[in-house]
Amino acid sequence: MQKISNQGIIAVVRGQTLEEGLKIADACIAGGVKVIEMTFTTPLAHEAIAKLQRKYQKDEEVIIGAGTVLEATTARLAILAGARFIVSPAFDEETIRLCNLYRVVSCPGVMTPGEAAKALAAGADIIKIFPGDIVGPKIIKDIHGPLPQAMLMPSGGVAVDNVADWLRAGCVAVSAGGSLTKTAKSGDYAGVTAMAQKFIEAVRRAKNELHKQFHIRTA
Repeated sequence: MQKISNQGIIAVVRGQTLEEGLKIADACIAGGVKVIEMTFTTPLAHEAIAKLQRKYQKDEEVIIGAGTVLEATTARLAILAGARFIVSPAFDEETIRLCNLYRVVSCPGVMTPGEAAKALAAGADIIKIFPGDIVGPKIIKDIHGPLPQAMLMPSGGVAVDNVADWLRAGCVAVSAGGSLTKTAKSGDYAGVTAMAQKFIEAVRRAKNELHKQFHIRTA
């Protein structure tokens, strides 16, 4: 959880094939986005997770997880393949409890403060605000009002030009998919790497701004 927070961004990888998924992940890592969410819409996603774990096992900054995990059976398959975090599009208590059993970070998707409270009560680690492009950054304040302890992360609609809005609102990280990896559809993986670098720079600038504001308030 601390490494995810430190890096500030997760790459959502959706490959049309296993090979494409691996290439997209490699391109993201090359650009500095080293937290990879391999979604189970990617064929043989558990094999991709295992391959990436073996390839990057010596790089402590690389964290491989699983996404689009709908139920506990898929979560266990991902965990056995080496996934270090599990991301779901919705709240599923059994999946969260399985993650807690194996001490793997769980990130269920929610859309309301009520759903966020249920996820926290079940033991969720990071709450995914989904779809982010529908609810917008303002919902972070609304959730943090009654639940200031919640670690929140948006997914859906996150782009380079709104990363700062989400982080300023109080998110621990952002989750980027299509806006980060879209050039892979035409086989342009260098474009994915270039966009990853832009995201990393956007996160860095936003965090520096937040640090400066904090020091000004506490001076």
